[in-house]
Amino acid sequence: MHLIQSKVGRMLAVLSMATCLVLTATSAHAQKRVKWKMQSTWGSSLPHLGESANRFVDDIDRMSGGKFQIKFFEPGALVPALECFDAASKGSVESCYTTPGYHTGKLGLGVAFFTAVPFGPQIGEFLAWKWYGGGNDIREEAYNAHGMTAFDVLCHAPETSGWFRKEYSSVDDIRGMKMRFFGLGARVMEKLGVSTQLLAAADIYPALEKGVIDATEFSMPDMDIRLGFHQIAKFNYFPGWHQQISCSEFLVNKEKFDALPDEYKAMIEVAAGKQVIETYARSEYSNPSSMNTMRTEHGVTIKRWSDEDLAKFETAWNEVIEEAKQEDELFAKAVESYSAFRDVYRGWGDAQSLKGTYLR
Repeated sequence: MHLIQSKVGRMLAVLSMATCLVLTATSAHAQKRVKWKMQSTWGSSLPHLGESANRFVDDIDRMSGGKFQIKFFEPGALVPALECFDAASKGSVESCYTTPGYHTGKLGLGVAFFTAVPFGPQIGEFLAWKWYGGGNDIREEAYNAHGMTAFDVLCHAPETSGWFRKEYSSVDDIRGMKMRFFGLGARVMEKLGVSTQLLAAADIYPALEKGVIDATEFSMPDMDIRLGFHQIAKFNYFPGWHQQISCSEFLVNKEKFDALPDEYKAMIEVAAGKQVIETYARSEYSNPSSMNTMRTEHGVTIKRWSDEDLAKFETAWNEVIEEAKQEDELFAKAVESYSAFRDVYRGWGDAQSLKGTYLR
């Protein structure tokens, strides 16, 4: 009898300890409920840019079972669309869905390197440099100095070269024009005599309609058609020499990120990585039909710059490189790293290159 009582006592002790552990674990788990604000640069209904933000926060919600919630805020809901860097740096919002090229006013021209590079590579080579060739290490150093960190969260297909009201026989004909333009490409256009300004997506159509700008670039057919540029400008020029691949970011207050449990940090990394390739694939899938719709239903004429014009763009870009290296320390670091990586990659890239066809 004594032996039985002793066993029962030990069992009760074990059960009591197990109950305490469960309650402790449950309590700790309950404390991990986190809610963040995410200011987006792009509206939630904008294909690829805004839509990928919704997929991103939904994936975080699903992986965490609803315990880590990142709330999407439309452009301007918390801060102006292009001013989220400062807000997140100060901690007034935890995060932004944006792109490095929108931070040039804060960090200088060099930060735009981490979105897109004129006459740059396709997605494979660009991500190889950013992820493994030191590119994102340079970005991280610059961001950390402002209490920030970031994760590549989407990449998308090549962009168009711009929307114009009339047809041009040469790039020389656009000298003196006022044009919305983004990132490093804007400096190239200025070299060619174009006055550029950076506008958020929602501000472009009104500026084009009112004549504040004469022409614009923004993105690619599947996005541009939603923004209605074709209603005013009927000539869409290609190729997108300034953005053959564009990558954007989930920008985060570093102190807030460091305070997250490891499993939530991993969720951000996984959800961001998923959107990088999903958004790229979706954009490549959607653009052909949107481009055809612009032609057949909206009377848009698709034009291509001549090889001579593209050479002028490239010459101007090379001039920008040499000038900006002297002006901007971040630019100098980025271009040195990028150029060194491309030198190593070139033998492989050239050996694998193919024309569209070899049949005559």
